[in-house]
Amino acid sequence: MPSITLPAKENALFKRILKCYEHKQYRHGLKFCKQILSNPKYAEHGETLAMKGLTLNCLGKKEEAYEYVRRGLRNDLKSHVCWHVYGLLQRSDKKYDEAIKCYRNALKWDKDNLQILRDLSLLQIQMRDLEGYRETRYQLLQLRPAQRASWIGYAIAYHLLEDYDMASKILEEFRKTQQASPDKIDYEYSELLLYQNQVLREGGMYKEALEHLDNHEKQICDKLAVEECQGELMLKLNRLKEAAEVYRRLLERNPENWAYYEGLEKALRPVNVEERLDVYENAWTKYPKGLVPRRLPLNFLSGEKFREVLDKYLRINFSKGCPPVFTTLKSLYNDKEKVSILEELVVGYETSLKSCNLFNPNDDGNLEPPTTRLWVQYFLAQHYDRIGQPSLALEYINAAIESTPTLIELFLVKAKIYKHAGNIKEAAKWMDEAQALDTADRFINSKCAKYMLKANLVKEAEDMCSKFTREGTAAVDNLNEMQCMWFQTECALAYQSMNKYGEALKKCHEIERSVD
Repeated sequence: MPSITLPAKENALFKRILKCYEHKQYRHGLKFCKQILSNPKYAEHGETLAMKGLTLNCLGKKEEAYEYVRRGLRNDLKSHVCWHVYGLLQRSDKKYDEAIKCYRNALKWDKDNLQILRDLSLLQIQMRDLEGYRETRYQLLQLRPAQRASWIGYAIAYHLLEDYDMASKILEEFRKTQQASPDKIDYEYSELLLYQNQVLREGGMYKEALEHLDNHEKQICDKLAVEECQGELMLKLNRLKEAAEVYRRLLERNPENWAYYEGLEKALRPVNVEERLDVYENAWTKYPKGLVPRRLPLNFLSGEKFREVLDKYLRINFSKGCPPVFTTLKSLYNDKEKVSILEELVVGYETSLKSCNLFNPNDDGNLEPPTTRLWVQYFLAQHYDRIGQPSLALEYINAAIESTPTLIELFLVKAKIYKHAGNIKEAAKWMDEAQALDTADRFINSKCAKYMLKANLVKEAEDMCSKFTREGTAAVDNLNEMQCMWFQTECALAYQSMNKYGEALKKCHEIERSVD
């Protein structure tokens, strides 16, 4: 069927349909569609039918939408609008290959349409069609050479294709067109320079990348990123003395960053354990409150030196009351000798603190507060849980709860011990106790719901989640809406363990719908 051309009045209405779609005023858009299509002359106007279908799709009427869009396309096969709309419909159903075909058909009838080219490039990059993406970005660059996004999009295409040299040249050509004052702060220009430097680094052009940083340092706003990149590049170029200076400056900014110590080690190249430890001992002197320089040597030390450094590290943490200390030491549990020393030290602390409020009876100085022993017991509970001795773990956590029955962390650990021991119902009970101590904490609420689901208490878990879902809506519906996948997955597993396969399958379908 030949395409129908709309007269001025109807054409103005059609433009209003497009505007309503852009502003998500779908009801108004349908009203304008009706005004055009109710005229017998234009009842089969392809583009209006297609736009009506697209609008209906946004209102959730998928079948009707497809019907109208296909009808519109049949009536006007040479319309770029109809093909574009059909592509948008396919994209909303995640049929990306089909959508790309539709966009290409649309471009046959309007090869310079910017919006279609942008939509096509987005799908091409999503489908990893990098060659196609490069071609599309080149077309966009030719059509809009003055736009920053055109140049950067084209450079990204080469970057993704791992043609770093070409990507860098494109960015450099574009950078030359930018008027940036050395004294004026321009964040976008700064990010462009950092991206260009990233391309040079990834392409192995380390010397050029370092020169690039030196030349444009004043125009880059993120001074920390500049120093980090300089340190990394100097290491690559074997300029070790300069790299060491950079990492020392970085440590002055943040002495708790693990990566900076790693960089400093690479720059200093210690030949043995003593020299390696020297790096951290200097840091202890310079940053007496630093925990990371005391933690990192524990990875490579052994024997008596390990015991000495660990002793100092643990005392600082227990005195300060630092709950995550066990988590920071987890990696040491791969070494049986280190675990043995760790256990011996901490059990010794607990015994000594119980009798004289000191880490060791021979210590001089101030007595430790009662909270120190509490954190030692908290650590020991986690330690014995980790090495598979739940009865000892419970003994220590119960002693801690008895002394401080209002500390939520203690109940969380007790629940975890029962879970690891295989008693999930008791674990859920103690997690519920923890949740009762702070009903406003969403993290503990979620943890509690998860434990309840593992214990097959589905109704109780839903009630628990309802405390943080929207009022007036069923908790499960609201969780579906929020795409809360962990809840749905645990629900499906709970129903499966109860042999309620129908309910489990239902949950699996809900998950599948949400993911799609």
